[in-house]
Order: sequence, then C-alpha cells, then structure tokens
Amino acid sequence: MKDREARAARRIEARTQGCGPLIPSLTESARPLRQQIFERVRAAGYMPRVQVAKELGVSPASVTTLTSELIEMGLLEEVSTQRDAADGTRGRPAVALGVRADARLVAGVKLSDREHTAVIVDFAGNLIADEAIARQPGAMELADLVAATATLVARLCEKAAISPSRLSAIGLGVPGFVDSAKGIVHWSPVIASRHAPLAAAASARLGRPVHVDNDANLVTLAELWFGAGRSLSDFAVLTIEHGVGMGFVMNHRIYRGGQGLGMELGHTKVQLDGALCRCGQRGCLEAYVADYALVREATTALNLTSRETQSVNILLESLYDHAKAGNAAARSIFHRAGRYLALGLANVVNLFDPELIILSGERMRYDYLYANETLGEIKALALNTGRPAPRIEIHAWGDLLWAHGAAALALSQVTEQLLSPAREIAAQ
Repeated sequence: MKDREARAARRIEARTQGCGPLIPSLTESARPLRQQIFERVRAAGYMPRVQVAKELGVSPASVTTLTSELIEMGLLEEVSTQRDAADGTRGRPAVALGVRADARLVAGVKLSDREHTAVIVDFAGNLIADEAIARQPGAMELADLVAATATLVARLCEKAAISPSRLSAIGLGVPGFVDSAKGIVHWSPVIASRHAPLAAAASARLGRPVHVDNDANLVTLAELWFGAGRSLSDFAVLTIEHGVGMGFVMNHRIYRGGQGLGMELGHTKVQLDGALCRCGQRGCLEAYVADYALVREATTALNLTSRETQSVNILLESLYDHAKAGNAAARSIFHRAGRYLALGLANVVNLFDPELIILSGERMRYDYLYANETLGEIKALALNTGRPAPRIEIHAWGDLLWAHGAAALALSQVTEQLLSPAREIAAQ
C-alpha cells in the first residue's frame, strides 16, 4: 500500500512541471495522496472516483485503492447521485464519494472584544448548533478569557444535546498576531498579556484538543471549506471589522509565512509617521480603514459628545446615514478610507496575483468602502499587465462566519491527524 502511494505521489510531482491548474503543485504533492483525495472530495461535496483521478492526475486504480481505505476508516462514504438527463444514459444511479458527516463533531469559537460566538458542525461542515454571548469591550486576562470560552462551549453543547467529550477538537479564533503551530497569541486586542499560551490554557480547561489561529485566517478557511473558495487554488480574503485582517490561500492551502505570522495586511504601512494604530505603531492600513479609525475621524467631523461616542456601532451607523444623506464630511471619511483600502488591495494584486479577492466582514455593508471609484483606483494602482484584474466579491457576513472558520480549523486539524501517518511517504 505504501509503495503504491509513494509511486503515485512521485507521479504527481513529475507531472506538475508545466501543467495546468488541475495538476497539483509541488506544495500539494508533498502531502499524502489519500489526504489530497479526501480534500478534493471534501471541497466538492460529492465527486466520482474518475473525476478525483482526473483532477489529481493519477490512475483510477490508485484512487480506488485509497478511497477504499478512507471508507474503511469511516471518513468517506459512497453516495448515489442522479445522472444528468442530457447525456442520455440509463441504468443504475451514478455513485460518487462524499464525506461521512457523522464521523466527527467539532466546535468553532470566535473571541472578539464585543461578542463571543460558537458553532458545532459535523465532519461534512453541517451546522448542528450555534451560540453567542455578549461581553464588555476591552482586553481580558487570559484566565478570564478561557473561562468565558468554557462557559460558551458548555452552553453550546447543552444546546446540541451532546457531551463535550463528543467533540474531536475545538478551533479558536482571535484577532492579532497568532502562532497557530505553537498555539501562542503574541498580541491581541482581546488578551491583556502578550505571548499568551491560549491553546494550552484552553485545552487544559476544556479537556479537548484546542487549535488557535488568527481570525482572518479562519474566515479564509470558511471560504475554502464551505464558500466561494472551494473550487479555487489561489485567493485572498480581506476582513474589515474592528480591525483589518487578511488570509491567503495558495495551492488550496492557507499560507501563514515562515514563522506563522504572515499576511498581516492591516499592519503594512501606508503612511510614514501616520495615524496611530492599536498595535502601537503608526501609519498602518488598519489605522485608516478599521472601525476605530472611522470613529476617530467621525468624532471630530460630526462634533459628537463623549456620550454619543460610547457605542462604536451606533456611531458608525450614524456616520453612514450622514454620508447617504449627502453630508460632505461624512462622505469624505468613507472616501478617504476607500482610497487607503484600494492601495492595500493593489499591493495584494501586485504581490500575489490571486484569482479572487473576497472583501468580508460586517463593515462591508458600508458600500462607500467599495464604491466604483474605489474599485477603479485598485486597477489604476495595480500593474498594467494587459490581463484581466482579479475578481472582487463582497461577502457581508456576520460573526457566525468567523465561528464557522474556527470549526473549519478544527476539521482541518482533525483531518491532518487522521491522515498524517502516511506523511513520511512524501519524503521517500
């Protein structure tokens, strides 16, 4: 079995040179073939064996052998699908492969400075239960944050009518600089201390494996596992909420950088000695586009009192209403933020050349941030190659999407652990 898988993996690597998008890259071929098969089926929802073989560039016999193993492990199952009436064929229904939904349960939790949200999903990503708890804004001590997480997970499991021991893993998302591999949060606006061992502390309290990542990466994972990125090999997700984050998928996988802290677009500098960012530095993109940046300018432009500025959401809604009503100062605030956003996106295009850029987050309700002139400015700032610019889509999701992304993190970690015994084959 191992020799066959190793030969198949080497065939994939040999075929990647000069081949089209259906052939996996060298990065992808470094993973065990059965993991690649599982991920293709998971991304498609349902896929016939012959299609899996075609997309991975391997023999149908290899796919048949390895999918039989995945079925025996309880991770995949055969599903009857309707034949296309247009092809004129008759007989038994076509058989496709699908993820066995009841194989595992995982939870995903998003911790923010205004509300904590959580979901439980099955192995196919179907929602089982969701829950949310409000909180006062501001950083929390690590122990208090972990206690709040435990309370949320307990309520979530009670709602789903399951014991927490049924959870194979828990994904945890926070804003800030996160070393996902080590489970350490080096800085976050929701944690009072730096270099916090959040994964270890939460796992000890919850009694389940806990995996931590930056929240923008989680939204990107949600798009990769459940959304618009399922069929794409390379795409970017920019999140605009209380901060500005970015996740990037390269060769169907989240890219995190050499030390796991990459893709911090919100903290790239767009103005030397510029506006103060909440990270403590000046001139960051986030300091011109995020909630607190708009609030900072709106407080002065609209002559608001301190009482009126206590609620960020109320203030932003007021700013948006003023802009829609024609208030020149309010419109200029959004226009300025849109220009800085265009600058950041043009840099993403020039650096990574993604197929798709997804603008996500609750603030995408404010269409001034992606008005036609803003999108036009991206084109003007990006390199003129004569080729079509990347597509830009707007996904105005709420906080539950972030929790779904945390669940996708848990699912991906569980999958890695289940299929990693063959990982050493790639080195042969």
